[in-house]
Amino acid sequence: MSLSAVEAPSYSSNHTLILHEVERTLAAISDADIAAAQVAILAAEHVFVMGAGRSGLALKMASMRLMHLGLAVHVAGEVTSPAIGPGDLLLVASGSGTTAGVVHAAEVAVKAGAQVLALTAAPASKLGQLAQSLIVIPAATKQDHGGMRSEQYAGALFEQSILLIMDAMFQSMWHERGESAEELWKRHANLE
Repeated sequence: MSLSAVEAPSYSSNHTLILHEVERTLAAISDADIAAAQVAILAAEHVFVMGAGRSGLALKMASMRLMHLGLAVHVAGEVTSPAIGPGDLLLVASGSGTTAGVVHAAEVAVKAGAQVLALTAAPASKLGQLAQSLIVIPAATKQDHGGMRSEQYAGALFEQSILLIMDAMFQSMWHERGESAEELWKRHANLE
């Protein structure tokens, strides 16, 4: 039966489903992994972010918040992004841990002496093996169409989790650094 022949769930039931899935997933994230990730981010000379598709967009959103903290942040692949090297951190996301461009970037980072922090649903993947730090997100990846981990389409739960994990980490790092909202606002883009 096609989707058009089935009555679509209501907005209310959909947002309830999404919030429930996100809450369940975030509750399963390791506090120790989050703490280690925050230390790695704050210790890095430069933080580079990279992901494909919606995962990449979520990391770009996170990079803005890291910039607000006063960190030197670059989106890998952008024309103004410098070379990565020792003392730097590559923050990447791939649900499957096999996204070609993301894995290649991690290989380059490791070869250049940088650290890799990966958000993934597949810790045993190539990306998981390359990373020095992992945040394992127990969510469906874009290839998981069985509905076992999520009723949402493709990797939606994974991508939503990236955004919320990074926002929660930002909140902790912000308060740890002790800067006011006004101090962070001075770093906000003024060429909008």
